[in-house]
Amino acid sequence: MVATGTLLTFVVAALASLFMAWAIGAGSSGSTPFAAAVGANAISVMRAGFIVGLLGFAGAVLQGANVTEAVGTELIAGGVSLSATAAIVGLLTAAILVAIGVFTGYPIATAFTVTGAIVGVGLALGGDPAWAKYRQIATLWVLTPFVGGGVAYATARLLRSPSVPERYAISALGGLVGALVATIDFALLGPPGEGGSVASTFAPGVPGGILTVTLGCALLSAGVLFRGLATDPEAAQRRFLLVLGGLVAFSAGGSQVGLAIGPLVPLLDDFQIPLIAVLAGGGFGLLLGSWTGAPRMIKALAQDYSSLGPRRSIAALIPSFAIAQAAVAFGIPVSFNEIVVSAIIGSGYAAGGGGVSRRKMIYTVLAWAGSLLLAFALSFGVFTAIEML
Repeated sequence: MVATGTLLTFVVAALASLFMAWAIGAGSSGSTPFAAAVGANAISVMRAGFIVGLLGFAGAVLQGANVTEAVGTELIAGGVSLSATAAIVGLLTAAILVAIGVFTGYPIATAFTVTGAIVGVGLALGGDPAWAKYRQIATLWVLTPFVGGGVAYATARLLRSPSVPERYAISALGGLVGALVATIDFALLGPPGEGGSVASTFAPGVPGGILTVTLGCALLSAGVLFRGLATDPEAAQRRFLLVLGGLVAFSAGGSQVGLAIGPLVPLLDDFQIPLIAVLAGGGFGLLLGSWTGAPRMIKALAQDYSSLGPRRSIAALIPSFAIAQAAVAFGIPVSFNEIVVSAIIGSGYAAGGGGVSRRKMIYTVLAWAGSLLLAFALSFGVFTAIEML
């Protein structure tokens, strides 16, 4: 039987996790997916916050397990598991820093703060650095601005090119997105404890298997867009942009929920709580954050970073979706602020700057780096002080 004091500590840790989920929903996962769509006047700020909350909840439940387990068990080596007290300190440290970013209008990178905080408390517990995981994380973090921004820049240039008809270019991009959707894993499509993709689910019995199903999804997506662009180009672009925002919002839920509830994973066995229940709780926290706090950050990203039209917004969201799904698949905590802001900047530069605020960019990068170091130092120091009392 679980002691009352231990149960109380776990409840406090769970509340800290919920606060972290709210802060993430109000910040990165709630603001970034539809920021480009709002910037292109395809959807209102309040409606974007409402929809992204629902999609983030769905992503948390259907795709949240990989990153959740990575944050909870893979950031510290040496056989050391996070205690409830360590989880509380790490989560509160990260959540407070993210909340400060939300209310000051600067997008603090959530993955930076959570990773720094959890590593800080883990080392204070006597754990060893998990260098292999750190190299994996650092590689994605460093490559994201260059890959995301570069792909967004190239895509925006393609859409602006007079030699490539816009109808064909956008339709081809729609086909690429359809192929990506067909190959990503969802919890409901796989066997118990595993995920499965649309392609792998429908491949048995189909000639060519997964490749045929994937190509079919790509052609279907491209065909629907091609027809829409022929009848009403502006409406078709707007619908495509909203679909991309929805896919990014779904991916955000699958990735960001792990940052909020991952520290609870080492505690679940003691209380016999299934992971799916915690994923749903974390998704609910993301939803609340998106509905109550995201509009401020949506406005900041949509208006302060770059003045985007529909084409550049499409160019920004496609690499954002692809990078987010890669992070989910490999269980790597990643910042959606970093992903989407980099892509927005890249697509903005395709038009000679696109209204990009360089001053805002510099402050944002400094906030990202500072949040990682500050979260690590604060969580390590606070937990060490608690242990000494």
